[in-house]
Amino acid sequence: MLKDYSLESDFVRELDRDILSYVEKGLENRDEDGFNDLALRCFELQFNTVEPYRRFCLDKGRSPGKVERWEDIPAVPSMAFKKFVMTSFPAERAEQRYFTSGTTDPLNKGKILRDPAGVTLINAANGLLTREYVFPDVDRMRMFLMVPSPDIAPGMGMAVGLDVVRRMFGSPDSRYLIDRRGLDLTFLLSALMEAERTGEPIVIIGSTAGFVYFMNACERDGVRFRLPPGSRLCDGGGYLAQFGECSREEFYLKSAEILQVDEHHCVNVLGMGEVSTNFFDNVLKDHLAGRPLARAKVVPPWTRTRVVDVETLEPVPDGDPGLLRHYDLVNRGMVVAVQTDNVGFMTPGGFEIIGRWKKTSWELETEAIKQAHGPRFMTPIIEFLLKRSLKKVGKLHDKITRTNAGR
Repeated sequence: MLKDYSLESDFVRELDRDILSYVEKGLENRDEDGFNDLALRCFELQFNTVEPYRRFCLDKGRSPGKVERWEDIPAVPSMAFKKFVMTSFPAERAEQRYFTSGTTDPLNKGKILRDPAGVTLINAANGLLTREYVFPDVDRMRMFLMVPSPDIAPGMGMAVGLDVVRRMFGSPDSRYLIDRRGLDLTFLLSALMEAERTGEPIVIIGSTAGFVYFMNACERDGVRFRLPPGSRLCDGGGYLAQFGECSREEFYLKSAEILQVDEHHCVNVLGMGEVSTNFFDNVLKDHLAGRPLARAKVVPPWTRTRVVDVETLEPVPDGDPGLLRHYDLVNRGMVVAVQTDNVGFMTPGGFEIIGRWKKTSWELETEAIKQAHGPRFMTPIIEFLLKRSLKKVGKLHDKITRTNAGR
């Protein structure tokens, strides 16, 4: 009799329950045996339900009966998500459907599907991380999202995820900043000036590229803000070497000079469609705890990250650069082990990213990242609307200033 691996089966229900319990133990959880057990159960499920992955594993001589440690679970290349639907459940059972960013190949995006129980796991895990690393000192904040809403961009993973963040951590007057006409620049400038007047801290969340475009426009037109202490930025998509059109160091200098938000209140997050857990910088939490600035992406207990050699795919010593490989229990609905083409290295606090590996020429793709202006998480039309909206920053700022002065 064949084993039942359907979403309604005892096997999957118990696995989801145990993964959720593992996540809810929090960030101090050090249960290595528990992680190993759950990873092997995920592997058994995915080997038997994701046909492209099953073929990949058999080609490597790996199967559930032959793998005893999570480190030996075959890691599927992220490119597979562009060629196949990599889900452990029937596609028609998906609650969420969207595409990966397609940074290096916008016409060849990965298809990401999430089942209802998988969405619950993702929201629990990423909600805990968002609380810990973006809002460790407040329950809710007035939030401005430099993305469209899911109603406008249902296939954009960042829009879907940030809608959950808004509901969990945003005050009632939080707002999306991009609609079908582009960035609501008048509202954004007014909101920033209102925060200056009232002293109420705010949080702005969006793609790294969106922040770069906005701060460059402000710099061009001589516009500056003094956001209240406690205000923060959370950006997604930047790399260590190139944050859009400027370096990482320049990004933090601009945030301090243009918005008066210091580096330790700028939290970068790595989110990938192929991996369910988001990886947050530790800087804000460490700053509030009085620890020195040592930026790194934190690896939460329900994940593991390894760095492997770009040619042999064997682990490299800590501190050496290589390709990042992630093992994520919350990825139950897809594949627990994913081999990315992100280049990075392990640090005492987690890991950092250098760039992307260009397989065609076997070299680091830093120049390609620079030329792309870091549009990760941004569709071409949204990027176009955003850039077009920012042409009149100075004029609108002066107009709003005069209006406020006349009241």
